[in-house]
Amino acid sequence: MANSKYGKWIGGGLGWVLGGPIGGILGFVFGSMFDGMQSGEFEYGQIHGDSSGAGRRAQGHPYGGAGTKTQPGDFAVSLVVLAAAVMKADGKVVRAELDYVKSFFDHQFGEEKAKQLVLILRDILKKDIRVMDVSLQIKQYMDYSSRLQLVHFLFGIAQADEQTHQEEINTIELISGYLGLSTKDFQSIKAMFVKDQQQPYKILELSPEATDKEVKDAYRKMALKYHPDRVTHLGEDVKKSAENKFKKVVDAYNAIKKERGLK
Repeated sequence: MANSKYGKWIGGGLGWVLGGPIGGILGFVFGSMFDGMQSGEFEYGQIHGDSSGAGRRAQGHPYGGAGTKTQPGDFAVSLVVLAAAVMKADGKVVRAELDYVKSFFDHQFGEEKAKQLVLILRDILKKDIRVMDVSLQIKQYMDYSSRLQLVHFLFGIAQADEQTHQEEINTIELISGYLGLSTKDFQSIKAMFVKDQQQPYKILELSPEATDKEVKDAYRKMALKYHPDRVTHLGEDVKKSAENKFKKVVDAYNAIKKERGLK
């Protein structure tokens, strides 16, 4: 079946992303990509524009796909589609930015999977992305912890060139809202990447006026929310990144404890 073939190529199963707005985007991507691979014409960096074949299969797939459980492939595709939207936020995508994003994928997912994700990304960047429609589809089928991890990845991608443009932050904030993340959760993740004097407090969703007890309670709450075990079902590569996110919570708590002389 098409979903198992494509899922194996991406490195994880595909389910609900084969339907709805994301399915339409995948139809264009896979239609050109796999036709080229099967004919022997496809090589890295060369993606042809024929959207037949897989496009018709994706459009005919029920919106819910093979069930509503998020599989690793669903997460990876969702990330690439949203990453394309963020990269296009400032109106231009340069080769250096693609190289930085590939380096980010290399670090997060390994070289082989990164190469595959970048090939998909290059084609998606040619398409108009309806951010609201795509994000609402993800919200409907993806659990909250996985959506938190998506936004964390998007900030990492936005900073891949060691710069964070305001247009990209605004797009991530827009996506976060459509994904159903709370304002506090968005600000917490943003604070892990955009530094200021109140960064540790923002990560713990606190104000500097919080009591010592409120600091301790907030840490317990955030440690539970961001615990890596919550995204184990998405695979070891995503869990590894979640461990980094969890460490930022621990570091923020330790910084506040040091500042206040808490034990």
